Amino acid sequence: MPPLSEQKAAEVNQLIEDISQKLNMLNIGVIKAEDFSPDKYEDIEFLHQMVMKKSSFSPSEMQAIASELKSLRK
Repeated sequence: MPPLSEQKAAEVNQLIEDISQKLNMLNIGVIKAEDFSPDKYEDIEFLHQMVMKKSSFSPSEMQAIASELKSLRK
């Protein structure tokens, strides 16, 4: 079993990937999982849950989500 920090990093990676796919972000390279600290896991997980619950997003919601992701970066 990988160390907890590696496991958390992998989970953060999956959450970020899910958010990117759900939002249909054209420039997916802008959001890289390695830019996020596993220490921010709970915040990223909360954002992930919110994004996954919605079927569509207004431009202002997309901007707010992108802004939140930016604030969660290392």
